Amino acid sequence: MKIAIVGTRGIPARYGGFETLAEQLSARLAARGHEVTVYCRRPFTTPDDVVAPRVRRVILPTISSKHFDTAFHTLLSLIHVCFTAADVVFICNVANGPIAWIPRLVGKPTALNVDGLDRKRKKWNLIGRSSLYLCELFSAFTPTRVVTDSRIMEEYYWGHYRRRSTFIAYGAEVPANGAASMLATRPFDLVAKRFILYVSRLEPENNPELLLEAYRHVQTDWPLVIVGGNAYDAPYVERLKSLADRRVIFLGPVYGSGYWQLLRDAGLYVFACEVGGVHPALIEAMAAQKPVLYLDTPENRETAGDGGMPFRAHGADLAAGVSRLLADANLCKELGRKAQERAARVFGWEETTQKYEALFSELIVKNGHRHPGNERE
Repeated sequence: MKIAIVGTRGIPARYGGFETLAEQLSARLAARGHEVTVYCRRPFTTPDDVVAPRVRRVILPTISSKHFDTAFHTLLSLIHVCFTAADVVFICNVANGPIAWIPRLVGKPTALNVDGLDRKRKKWNLIGRSSLYLCELFSAFTPTRVVTDSRIMEEYYWGHYRRRSTFIAYGAEVPANGAASMLATRPFDLVAKRFILYVSRLEPENNPELLLEAYRHVQTDWPLVIVGGNAYDAPYVERLKSLADRRVIFLGPVYGSGYWQLLRDAGLYVFACEVGGVHPALIEAMAAQKPVLYLDTPENRETAGDGGMPFRAHGADLAAGVSRLLADANLCKELGRKAQERAARVFGWEETTQKYEALFSELIVKNGHRHPGNERE
């Protein structure tokens, strides 16, 4: 199959879950013999980028604004893909709902991964939320197939729009070959298994302020290591730093081997995102056998199952949870074991890839093309 992946910031993954999905899915589909093209945004690429063999990138310009970045770049990408040999177009992000029909005009079926309810993110004003609600409405009708990554979102699209979606969860697997150590270059000495890790884009709906407030009330010498940044709101990041006490370490964005090294070394992982479906950061921490404290939302409960401990969106409850786990090594070990078992059972990349491969094949066949496995017949 000739598959185009559109709507992310591109590969290598340097932003969030959709980028991780694009990177993993493209590499694994290419390894299975498919021709995969990933559309990338110029500000998120460098000349030294290394991508998986046989994966092609198309790098197009964009408008570096949180309001227009995704829509502008995806529009360019979809126009471009119409003039290519792509058999199927995989589009990420519900914000692209209004334009997910464009490739269908030239006979290319589209699958749109809508993730969670993006309009509920605190960073959006009334106009932004209204626009994203409109995008959500379009997303139920414009693509050939809607893809949801959680059962909750699957039920939402059926309950609100009577649109059947294809449920495909994200994947998470610790790199088998280990990670080249980032310890020689990291700016702080971190004692393995004796620091608390938080990984997220630094945005209000991911609750970094809640964590900083709770951590102030925890009596520990374990530092809190915050990994992540905000490409669109640097003043917000600076405000977070002003709220932190001297035990907090801001590392900025960390990807690749350095990211996995931090996950391996962390003694406790806090996940505080409140919007979205299945978050890759959460299942990656589970795959790395970390004891996880997660914000108690329906989507996070669905993801973590018994592989984590929930906390309410209140600083005192989070502080109590951190203190309890710091004082109970046996509980931490048990949570980590359950988390790893659940990640291996539910969130394997190979199963995710197989499901996307089957979906793309089905869409191509229904679109009237030959079966992808019969090109030589």
